[in-house]
Amino acid sequence: MAEEITTDNKKSNGKGKSKRRTSWKSIIGGDILATDFFRRQVKLIVLVMLLTLFYIHNRYACQLQMIEIDKLKQELVDIRFDALTRSSELMERSRQSRIEEYISTRESDLQTSTNPPYLIGD
Repeated sequence: MAEEITTDNKKSNGKGKSKRRTSWKSIIGGDILATDFFRRQVKLIVLVMLLTLFYIHNRYACQLQMIEIDKLKQELVDIRFDALTRSSELMERSRQSRIEEYISTRESDLQTSTNPPYLIGD
């Protein structure tokens, strides 16, 4: 009779909860998600998952922007070189000797002035 009391006390002190061991089968099968711990921590788990997804998306967007910045930098360098080339071509074409040569080939009446330029008024 004393033995029955001690087993009853153990049952009543445990409040009817039984400890189950976690096995691979319960993890793979998804039974582990139905445990008390996961039920209590659902909000935290969802928050961590959302923050992880936000982090991944943010990193991906940043990488796309960095690729776009690199493309634009390369395009800017190309445009600068093109502008420098055009500027040097314009300087070459607008030299006085080139203009005189162009006029002489066209058989024009224009001639180079022998008088130096002077300021008008003031």
